[in-house]
Amino acid sequence: MEVFGGFMVMMSILSFFLAVVWLVMPFVVFAIKGKQDRMLELLETVDKRLAVIEASLRPVQVAGSSDKYGAEHTETVGEKRVVSELPAE
Repeated sequence: MEVFGGFMVMMSILSFFLAVVWLVMPFVVFAIKGKQDRMLELLETVDKRLAVIEASLRPVQVAGSSDKYGAEHTETVGEKRVVSELPAE
């Protein structure tokens, strides 16, 4: 009988800890979900800002003649199209 009583005490202590975890767990899950939602919104804003920065830093694309002696070049910078004359060397 003594073994059975000791086993019951251990089971009652274990069940008490499990009940505490069972009651606390929803608050932990909802707190993590709130933080995750905030991080997702922050990540979306950072992604949009980074896309704007990348668009403004896009390298100049030269279309037209690659002649280096006064040929006319067309450059695309962002959304603007620039036509320029290179100086003759």
